Amino acid sequence: MSQAVETTVRKRIRSRKRVERLFGMVCFAALLLSALLLFALVWGVAKDGIGRLNWSFIDSFPSRIASRAGIKAALAGTLWIIGLTILIAVPIGLASAVYLEEVAPKNRLVRIIELNVANLAGVPSILYGLLGLAVFVRWMDLGRTVLAGALTLSLLILPMIIITAQEALRAVPRAYREGSLALGTTPWRTTLKITLPCALPGILTGVILSVSRAMGETAPLITIGALTYVAFTPTGPNDGFTALPIQIFNWASRPQAAFHENAAASIIVLLAVLLGMNLIAIVLRDRARRKA
Repeated sequence: MSQAVETTVRKRIRSRKRVERLFGMVCFAALLLSALLLFALVWGVAKDGIGRLNWSFIDSFPSRIASRAGIKAALAGTLWIIGLTILIAVPIGLASAVYLEEVAPKNRLVRIIELNVANLAGVPSILYGLLGLAVFVRWMDLGRTVLAGALTLSLLILPMIIITAQEALRAVPRAYREGSLALGTTPWRTTLKITLPCALPGILTGVILSVSRAMGETAPLITIGALTYVAFTPTGPNDGFTALPIQIFNWASRPQAAFHENAAASIIVLLAVLLGMNLIAIVLRDRARRKA
């Protein structure tokens, strides 16, 4: 009887190992396919746009003549919008996550709020554009300005920031909080000095993902009435604007091949700006992880 049981156990172990190897191969194939597709996209964009990329292209305003067109206004508008979006969304999202996770009582109302926040993270971006048009552009009478665009994108990324910050706070061991409180520290100082520093790497990861999404969004900005042709750079939050995704969409929709090259070069610049901001966030995250 024991011999039969041992044989059955060995067969199950071998079967589980085969399934494990098969699952690993499927995951590796999916990773390889994603990497190949990404490489093909980047290679195609680089091949079409690298020849058009120069300082004149970056420092020139849009033009109906493709060889004279540039992204100066769109690049400045993108930097203004993303900068304001970070200043608005990150403090509000972090404060909301701290309240929901560390302060608020775990009752039905809080659970309903958390459920709605999770649902908002999956809402299509065009709906946030309609909300921004109704609230910020018309009701608050901000007009089609940089501030209206930043507020709209802040609404777009707030749910993701809140969710990722909550998950990072939950990952901090409960013993850290209990040890701090046992030493006589107040709950507020425990959150500020113990919990937040330990959760900061995860919070920064969520901020990176959220800002990356906001930087590539076109639909909300078009919906609130962002301009497609701008011959000036914004100097304040109340100025009109355009953005790199809108400029890319405008050039890519034209039939001339020269404008397609401009769109490819603009994509390279947008990727460079995105990678630069991500690099800064990654450095800050690694420093916070080492300190924690």
